[in-house]
Formats: sequence, C-alpha cells, structure tokens
Amino acid sequence: MADAIGLLRPRTVIGPSLRAAGEWALRFDRFLHVRIGGLVRGTCWLILDGHEPVLLHEGDTFMLGNPPPYVLASTLDASPRPAEQVWAGAEDGFVRIGPKSEEDLYLCVGHIAFDDENAALLTDLLPPLVIVRVGDPHGGRLAQLIDLLATEVGVAAAGGPLVQNHLAQILLVHMLRAHAGQTDRPTGWLGALNEDGIGAALRAVHADVAHSWSLKELAEISHMSRSAFAHAFKSHVGVPPLEYLIQWRMSLARDALARDTLSISELARATGYQSESAFSTAFRRVVGSSPAQFRNQARQPAPSAANGS
Repeated sequence: MADAIGLLRPRTVIGPSLRAAGEWALRFDRFLHVRIGGLVRGTCWLILDGHEPVLLHEGDTFMLGNPPPYVLASTLDASPRPAEQVWAGAEDGFVRIGPKSEEDLYLCVGHIAFDDENAALLTDLLPPLVIVRVGDPHGGRLAQLIDLLATEVGVAAAGGPLVQNHLAQILLVHMLRAHAGQTDRPTGWLGALNEDGIGAALRAVHADVAHSWSLKELAEISHMSRSAFAHAFKSHVGVPPLEYLIQWRMSLARDALARDTLSISELARATGYQSESAFSTAFRRVVGSSPAQFRNQARQPAPSAANGS
C-alpha cells in the first residue's frame, strides 16, 4: 500500500472546516480523486447522486472516490446552495452557517489529489462512497484522526500545513484498510493485501520489481500450486499475476519518465527488462506511446500554464 500511495504523489488540501446551526444544505460539484471527511460533532446527511442518502453521526468518517456531485445537509428537505460560494467566505480555516452560539455541527474535510499518470491505481479501486461508523473496528481510530486534524485546522501553529498533510495521508491509509476489510467485493491489489498468500506475492513483487519473476516463483511464495495461485490472484486483483507485474512496472516507468529521473536504458534495467527494445515494446503496449514520446509529452507545460491561467 505504501508503494502505491507513494507513487501517486498525494497532494492534500485540508478544510475549511464547517461549523453550522439551523437548517442548511450545500451542493458540491463533481471532482477528481479523493475527498475524506468526518464529523467531530453533530449529525448531517450526505446525499450522493445515484445513492441513498446517508445520515452521518458524530465520529463517523467518509471517503469519496471520484464522486459525482453530492450534498451535505442538516435535513433532507433543506434546499441546497452551491458550496463554492459558501467556501469562498471562509475565515481562519472555518466556514460558519447560522448563529455561532447555536452551532451543533462540526465537520472536517480534506481533498487528496494524485498525479494523473498513475491516479487510476487507486481511484479505479474505490467506490464513490465509503462510510466507516465510529463503532466499526477501524472507526474509533479514524474518529481520533479526524479530531486531531480538526484541531490542527483550528490552530495557527508552526508547521500546521505539514502536520495536516501527514494526518490526512494517515487518515487515507486507515480508510483504505477499513474499506478493504468491510467489503466482500474484489478490490484489486487493495483487497488482495488482506489475503496471506496473494499478499505475500504482491509484497515480493513490489520489493524487487527488477527480478525476472515467474508464475512458479510467485506461487511458491504464496504456498500454492501454480493453477490455484493464478486463479486466486486474478480473482482478487482482477488481472493475472504476470500482467499485474507488467502494469506495476509501467506505473513506475511512467512516474520516472514524467520526472526524468532515469535514462530509458537505465529504466529498462530497473524494471526488469534485459534490453531497451523489450522495455519499449511493453511500455507501448500498456501506455499507448513509446517511452521517449511519453517523456517528451510530460516535459511540455500544462495548457493552463501555457495560457497563463
């Protein structure tokens, strides 16, 4: 999990937090990647397009993966207004609705964005909404993290942004663990980490991506026959073992090429290929362009930067 999250280069924006009283509703537009939040105090409704409304209680946490538009509201009958307009009026890390003396809700939220090249490694595995109740196995720990995060948002202390960023990423890891543990649906590498045999094979691949792994070796690490291992791996991860190895190698390669940290020949050796041509063939099959073309494209400024916007 640490390898994958590190490769995603997470960037965190925390807050502003919401303190509210009375009747209110805020509509949030569609956005990319992940939003995490939790209730420090009070209750509110989370209404995600295409899903049944969910009532959140104090201590509950939620994670939204590439979600459609959604609404946070005090009641299901409240008429929502655009959250962007309300968020623009934030002061000292807080947005307030209603009289301060009557506030009965305290919501802490954060947005975690990833490098576009590899964001799908995680976002493709996540449902639009994950709820962890305070009474769930991971719920108490998550509630503590939300409380710590909310404290950091509300105090202008030295190093605050750094602490907020690290707390948000710790919160993300615990949310992913909770999600992997509470679902019986295939969840790619995230769910496979909870399987002893398959998890051991995944960890071995990530620890030495340059090794010429064979199906036989990975099956032995998992203490399974080749056929049983191949079936179990595909069932949990969604692709055959050696295909996963190629995809992981290409994810590492995209990151290295985008940052121009290795030459193509060095990158070929680092990802387990005996020649640059073999690496280039695999890269083109997975990514759709040659390594050189991908690197040159990554070096070009983003359109927004080029347009000065």
